[in-house]
Amino acid sequence: MSNTKVLPLLEPEAPAAEAPCCPPLAERPFTAEEAERTAKMFKALGDPVRLRLFSLVASHEGGEACVCDISDVGVSQPTVSHHLKKLREAGLLTSERRGTWVYYKVAPSVVAAMGQMLALPREGA
Repeated sequence: MSNTKVLPLLEPEAPAAEAPCCPPLAERPFTAEEAERTAKMFKALGDPVRLRLFSLVASHEGGEACVCDISDVGVSQPTVSHHLKKLREAGLLTSERRGTWVYYKVAPSVVAAMGQMLALPREGA
């Protein structure tokens, strides 16, 4: 893939949440705010293009990927930017502009919290 494309610059955003997104499902019912925040994350991952982009970033060497390396997912570049923005807004990705390119990284604390939320308690624990 050529690096000669001119991509719009996206302003980096602060992660949506540094605190865990939600308690484990078996711990207690979600508050309305926790349910909203969690649904936003799952909605962002519910789109096949977004899930693919998220996977490309997560599996990229060093856990960080330049938009120039992950934009070939079968949709136009503006659509890729739209989907990456949705993943950032949901708190799943962070971004940093370096020169003309934007680099994306998975927000590890949020993803870990989502995993903990889905973990079922062990029997006898």
